[in-house]
Amino acid sequence: MKNLKAGFRRLKAEMQEISKDQQSIKEGQKQVRGKLEAIEAECTQLRKDTDLMIRQSAASKLNLCLMFKILKAREEGDFLKATQLAQLLRTILTRQNEQRQGSI
Repeated sequence: MKNLKAGFRRLKAEMQEISKDQQSIKEGQKQVRGKLEAIEAECTQLRKDTDLMIRQSAASKLNLCLMFKILKAREEGDFLKATQLAQLLRTILTRQNEQRQGSI
């Protein structure tokens, strides 16, 4: 009978220890889940930032290309072409500025 009671006490103590361990595991999982959500949010923001930089870089390349074509047309004395390219560049820059103002 004493062995049985001692066994029950030991079993009860082990169950309490297991319960504490399970609670600790749940808390750890909750913390990990929170960290993962924060990392995912940061990754999403980094993707958005990277996409914006890529678009801005492409726009800058286009603007530079037009500027060089304007210079080349002026060097060659083709002022009509230079004027048309300059107007195109102004239009593009206006649109880019409007987009920047809209995104603020």
